[in-house]
Amino acid sequence: MLTTALIATGVAAQDVTLTIESWRNDDLSIWQDQIIPAFEAANPGIKVEFTPSAPAEYNAVLNSKLDAGTAGDLITCRPFDASLALYDGGKLADLSGLAAMANFSDVAKSAWQTDDGAHTFCVPMASVIHGFIYNKDAFAELGIEVPATVDEFFAALDKIKEDGTYIPMAMGTNDQWEAATMGYNNIGPNYWKGEEGRRALIEGSQKLTDEPWVEPYRQLARWGAYLGDGFEAQTYPDSQNLFTLGRAAIYPAGSWEISGFNAQAEFEMGAFPPPVVNAGDNCYISDHTDIAIGLNAASPNAAAARTFLEWVGSAEFASLYANALPGFFSLNSAPVEMADPLAQEFVSWRGKCASTIRSTYQILSRGTPNLENETWNASANVIRGAETPEDAAARLQAGLASWYAPQK
Repeated sequence: MLTTALIATGVAAQDVTLTIESWRNDDLSIWQDQIIPAFEAANPGIKVEFTPSAPAEYNAVLNSKLDAGTAGDLITCRPFDASLALYDGGKLADLSGLAAMANFSDVAKSAWQTDDGAHTFCVPMASVIHGFIYNKDAFAELGIEVPATVDEFFAALDKIKEDGTYIPMAMGTNDQWEAATMGYNNIGPNYWKGEEGRRALIEGSQKLTDEPWVEPYRQLARWGAYLGDGFEAQTYPDSQNLFTLGRAAIYPAGSWEISGFNAQAEFEMGAFPPPVVNAGDNCYISDHTDIAIGLNAASPNAAAARTFLEWVGSAEFASLYANALPGFFSLNSAPVEMADPLAQEFVSWRGKCASTIRSTYQILSRGTPNLENETWNASANVIRGAETPEDAAARLQAGLASWYAPQK
């Protein structure tokens, strides 16, 4: 008994180190300099390491690590189907019993729950909002007003292109996901009317070949003319650099860019929501439940990990995270005061436009072919001119109908 007690005491005296898996590799310094030190100061004996992967590789890397038993203790969770598959596969622990779950609404938790809502497997952290970030200096130089309609948007792009000082818009198609995430699912909700269209697709009463789903591709097909030379080979970091160096006037964005852009850009930035088709139309924004954090079911440090997750669910973390990472809007029920003006601009759209989430994330990407990944490819193809909007939509519809009963 004495030996056991001594061993137990020795183990307890050692620091536990928790490792976080994430796709947010651009957040590394913020976790290391602000978030982790705040937790460790309040929880001596628990150390935390943030070890992200590249966004496009995260799902594959994470799945490989989980299968091999080498994944970290804490798993940053993408919303809906990808994380649900991990939970159903026994890779994520049930966190329904965490006290901090009481700090989140049913809507906030819905992206990380079983379909019946009985089990929650990740602690919600933030949503992100889509739109366009622009160089205010460039707009002022060229006498461009912030566009409210699609016609005004393309008139602005034409004016920027004609002047020649700036690349009109910074986005590449090399990594594919941006074309769908900051392209199709950014502008699309104004065509398919947000949740109305998204739910109709899930129910099977609308198809991807219907006009509200094809028309955003027709707009994307026009983007290629404004993305600058060599955009086909341009990576996500390339696009970020082009904009922050002042070489491009507009950046199709997620609000997650704000903190990085604030640190790098030497010009004043503004933001505008996806332009509506016609003046006076109701507007819709992608206000996407984006990021949460869960517990690797095989973690040997589950107790310490749960301590960390309780803290992530606190009002203290909500305020720290939303202000350390302006553009990641807290899902905690506690109100969060944000200092950043660009973040305030993005979040103000919630008062003017109806919110929806990305069309491919819930239910529709559970089969093969995976609609989310296929939408990446289709969006990039359409922008490059390698596939027509109609052909892309028909291909996606055929793929979805091949495994999803309501679309057969």
